[in-house]
Amino acid sequence: MHDRILDKINNELKKGNKVAFATLTEVKGSSPGKAGATLAYFNDKSIMGTVGGGILEHEVITKCAICLESGQDSLFTHSLNENSEDTSMQCGGSVSGYIKVFKPRPRLLIVGGGHVGFNIYNVSRSLDFYTIVVDDRQEFGNKQRFELADEVYFGNISKILNELRIDENTYVVIATRGYEKDLEALREIIKEDPSYIGMIGSSKKWETLKTQLIKEGIKEDKLNNVYAPVGLNICSNEVNEIAFAIMAELLLVKNNGHLSHRKNKNLRIDN
Repeated sequence: MHDRILDKINNELKKGNKVAFATLTEVKGSSPGKAGATLAYFNDKSIMGTVGGGILEHEVITKCAICLESGQDSLFTHSLNENSEDTSMQCGGSVSGYIKVFKPRPRLLIVGGGHVGFNIYNVSRSLDFYTIVVDDRQEFGNKQRFELADEVYFGNISKILNELRIDENTYVVIATRGYEKDLEALREIIKEDPSYIGMIGSSKKWETLKTQLIKEGIKEDKLNNVYAPVGLNICSNEVNEIAFAIMAELLLVKNNGHLSHRKNKNLRIDN
């Protein structure tokens, strides 16, 4: 049974879904569930496994649903004593356990496989991202160039992006070969709800592009969420350092951080 549960969890993660996995870690006294019993709760509310049935299982499932929504792991305890008001199982004893929320790897979507895109890919290789690269040119969108990327595509950017899954677990950097391709990419991506969209280019270029998309009916509020020009200001024109600054900003957003020097926790950098 455990191997089937693990296979199901793995398949759900590949689809981009979280899974809550509950394990009984300690059992005292009499309990219908034994230490090591497991239960997996999935995004569609289906369940595999059991921690003993009855009210105990109902409460664990309820807790799993809360954990799945929040994305946070949790300890739990449940009393099975005869005098307990929260159970009619009359088993006696108590159980403790842990709910682990398995999450799919965050997805890094790099649109543009040129110098900036390639350096972003290189910087991200030591991080735990599922990396996707898209370019309209075969010489910049191939597995030889991006050997360790999980997916690499070349061709019509709009068509490719329209077919990719872009959700709240996706972080996007747009660094194509020019204004028209940037516009084409953002036109598709802005329809979705990634957690981060960053775009290479000057402030003037961004204002021109933004004005065009507003004319096309895209809400200004959505466009205001785009990080453009992209990256932290580290006062460098070196492409590899620019890539590092972009990934630093992306991680800042991903981890809900703020700009500050760690050597002085009271000193905050305003941007």
